[in-house]
Amino acid sequence: MMALRELSSLEKALGLKKPNKYSTQGDKKVPVLHSSNGPALVGLVTISTHLVREAKLPKLLGGSAEHKALVQQWMEYRLTKVDGCHKEDIKTILKDLNSYLEDKVYLAGNQFTLADTLMYYGIHHIIVGLAVQEKEKHMNVTRWFDHIQHYPSVRHHLPPVVVLRNRVYTSGYH
Repeated sequence: MMALRELSSLEKALGLKKPNKYSTQGDKKVPVLHSSNGPALVGLVTISTHLVREAKLPKLLGGSAEHKALVQQWMEYRLTKVDGCHKEDIKTILKDLNSYLEDKVYLAGNQFTLADTLMYYGIHHIIVGLAVQEKEKHMNVTRWFDHIQHYPSVRHHLPPVVVLRNRVYTSGYH
């Protein structure tokens, strides 16, 4: 059911006026988009990509061929590594993302893309569950997450997450 909320939020974020009809299939509740003028579309990435194209916002899918491949790669990472991950996988996911985001603002290139939105939706529940010390340990992920959650219209169905306490003063001056 989470994927259906994500798709609904994505529709709103993209400015699509007419909500689509969705269902899920199988044990993993894979989303299905029912179209009145063609075959049903199956899968979060497939449907999300279709919605971006429907909204005529191709830059969210990447500009150059390399940029498009990066967007695709991170959406695939979300589906294969993040979705349905076990508790013991979370540390590896956070470590990988933290390392990758060390010198980056976005997952794919120098602009906000669909990959950022879908990864934000995918790791929200992980970030919510982190203690302050864990958020500080994975500072690059935390910085990226906080940046993405403040994008207009991204956070429709999810509560905001307080990511870092103010570190202006050293602990001796509190």
